[in-house]
Amino acid sequence: MTEAGPSVLPASDPEAVMQAVLAMQAGGIVGIPTETVYGMGVVPRPEALAAIILAKRRSEDKGIALLIDGLDQVDGLVEWHPPARRLAERCWPGPLTLVLPLLHPELVPDALTGGRSTLGLRIPDHPVPRALARSLGPIAVTSANSSGEAPALTAEQLVAAVGPSLTMVLDDGPVRGGVASSVVVVDAVGSWRLVREGALDGRAIAAAVREG
Repeated sequence: MTEAGPSVLPASDPEAVMQAVLAMQAGGIVGIPTETVYGMGVVPRPEALAAIILAKRRSEDKGIALLIDGLDQVDGLVEWHPPARRLAERCWPGPLTLVLPLLHPELVPDALTGGRSTLGLRIPDHPVPRALARSLGPIAVTSANSSGEAPALTAEQLVAAVGPSLTMVLDDGPVRGGVASSVVVVDAVGSWRLVREGALDGRAIAAAVREG
């Protein structure tokens, strides 16, 4: 980032995506598009996670979800009870965050979990965050806004909200969706509950759980 703000590069440019990979490897925060809202992404290391929490002015007990490119990236990390498996099969890639029990919570930074023994995961329906996760492994992403404010739907809104904290921004124009992902918790005994209704409504989620 310079005094004039973060560099803003087209998300359609593979070279720009590679620059974002390098920036995140170096501990930087990158503004990235998803199919729902713009996000702020980091490699999930303690220093970078602390920086993104500070940039967002977010409570440390809320946790941050990981965006992944495929289920193989979280093998051995979380428990997959049948409702979670059905939702992943039917709703991913897409605007659904699953909060699942961790197999080894002591190995995961508290900044990701909010101090709980669960972790939020999502495979987004957008090539940019998936390309970043493919190169870097799971990436920690939260909506690009100060806590309590409306999420950014364009790169311009993103820069206006949190620009001084960013190393760079991948600009993909206005987001397709404009509504944050829905969030479903599947607990350690396999019960599920909708804790945030977002881009997927509760009826669609319930129907996906029943199929199977």
